[in-house]
Amino acid sequence: MNHLAATYALYVLLAVPLTVWVGRTLFRNGKVFLLDVFAGDDDLASAVNSLLVVGFYLVNIGYVLLALRIGTQVTTTTDAFEALSVKLGAVALVLGALHLGNVYVLNNLRRRAVQSSRMQALHRPPVEPDAVWTPTA
Repeated sequence: MNHLAATYALYVLLAVPLTVWVGRTLFRNGKVFLLDVFAGDDDLASAVNSLLVVGFYLVNIGYVLLALRIGTQVTTTTDAFEALSVKLGAVALVLGALHLGNVYVLNNLRRRAVQSSRMQALHRPPVEPDAVWTPTA
């Protein structure tokens, strides 16, 4: 096996498990955040969490496969390590950027939900009435 083929193999063997590890970590720890975003609705939080993880895997594995091509000559072991580090670094940056994007969007949803509940609280009377006043004619 030449250096280029070995670099391709190592890239896939490292990038795909890295993506899966990050996806599982986000799935496991993201549900608590989603429960807060969706005001304790467990079914909705679980469904959104699952959909987010599927989208995460599709985008990231797709990126890993699209970025497979090295584009330079890999003739030595040093070249292979350098090319591999650039590729894995790019995968890590994409994973981080997508994660930050998700957190940003979900935080905006959470902020809107909190503002909406505050607005509803402003429209409720502070104390429930205990009697009804009827004017006399």
